[in-house]
Amino acid sequence: MRIASLVPSATETLFALGLGDDVVAVTHECDYPPEARDLPQLTRSAIPEDLGPAAIDREVRKRIGRGEAIYELDHWVLRDLHPELIVTQALCEVCAVSSDDVRALAEELHPAPQVLSLDPTTLGEVLAGARDLAAAAGVPEDGRRLVERAAARIDRVRDAMDGATARRTAALEWLDPPYVGGHWVPQMIELAGGEDPLGFSGERSRTATWDEIEAARPDVVVVMPCGYDAGRSAEEARAYADRLAALGADTVVAVDAAAYFSRPGPRLVDGLELLAHVIHPELVEAPARGRQALIPIAPATAAAPSSATSPPVTANGSRSRGPTS
Repeated sequence: MRIASLVPSATETLFALGLGDDVVAVTHECDYPPEARDLPQLTRSAIPEDLGPAAIDREVRKRIGRGEAIYELDHWVLRDLHPELIVTQALCEVCAVSSDDVRALAEELHPAPQVLSLDPTTLGEVLAGARDLAAAAGVPEDGRRLVERAAARIDRVRDAMDGATARRTAALEWLDPPYVGGHWVPQMIELAGGEDPLGFSGERSRTATWDEIEAARPDVVVVMPCGYDAGRSAEEARAYADRLAALGADTVVAVDAAAYFSRPGPRLVDGLELLAHVIHPELVEAPARGRQALIPIAPATAAAPSSATSPPVTANGSRSRGPTS
């Protein structure tokens, strides 16, 4: 089957299902697994690459207000590839190409491809989406096995937290202006032995004030700017070191948000294991796959471990008010 993935998380899931050879095109943000980077790219960002966090937020708001796209789709390349299945999303209007635009284009193709929209807001829906994608691609049993493995790992984290005291945990999805994590992130915090005093499971991320975050009295602060890798997340955290210090948390860390928190794909389970270690290090060791994605944040003079830095995921950080999909 010829599959065009317009969602980074779907690209990850397709490769995890063993369907990498069936993927004929991806987005400019599909960077995992590494071999996905070699495939034809169907999209590009309309946001300038050299903007800072506040400017990115303003540009996104401006474009949404004018009804303009955040991402552009190369219609001609997609037509030439003759996909049989196109995977898109309608969950976040600034995370990917418009689902309506994709469906309209698909209707013009002959033969018309199947269009599957993945729009999860919780971990359970992420797993259900993996099953749906596997079924659409003709490998339902592979989807079942993938979900079973993920569910078993989630259960192990839940069991490790049995009887643990919940620590108040704030997930900051953006720092200028502050956004608190939504969708599956509050659920991940709860499963990892925390209590999210700011976000709500299944609901969108939202803006907050620094005073509101401080009033929530977090024990743990996780800096996870949407679409940023660990190195760039740490840079943003250090730029706001004074603000973060004023929150009074015992633990402040920056993480690889793009890999383990922003995208609703298989690596959310890695993010859950990493989060469990952050919140309860006495109960959960740092997972091997996530250890390099965790950077403790101290005063502004602190330096990041050299092993934790890596190239930015995208130049503009895939800024959104929700997942990067």
